[in-house]
Amino acid sequence: MAECFYHPQESKRLRRLRELKPEMFRGFVEFERTVFQSGELPLKVKELIAIATAHITQCPYCIDVHVKRAKKAGATDGEIAEAIFVAMTLRAGGSFAHAAIAMRAAEEAAAKTEGAGG
Repeated sequence: MAECFYHPQESKRLRRLRELKPEMFRGFVEFERTVFQSGELPLKVKELIAIATAHITQCPYCIDVHVKRAKKAGATDGEIAEAIFVAMTLRAGGSFAHAAIAMRAAEEAAAKTEGAGG
C-alpha cells in the first residue's frame, strides 16, 4: 500500500508556498492569528468550532492542529467529541436536506412519464 496521503511531514512543504508568495502567506498567517485571538468567543470555543469545521471539510491536518490547540485551551475530550458529533449531524443533514431535491426530481419524472402515456 502507498504511503499515507496525509503524512504530517508533508506540511513542511508549505515552506515552498511561503517562498513563492511571501506576502500572501504572511497575510494568511496574520488572518488566522487574528481570528483565533480570544474575543467575544473564548479561544476554547473557537477551537471547538474549528474541530467541527475540520471534520466537515475533511482536513486531517486541521483536525490534528485544532484538537491539540483545543486541549491546550482547556477543552475536555467530551467537548471535543461533542463538537465532532455536531459536525457529523451537519454533514449528514446536508444529505437529508438535499433529499427534497431528489424527491422533487422523482415526482417530476413520474409526472412526465404519466403525461407521455407511460
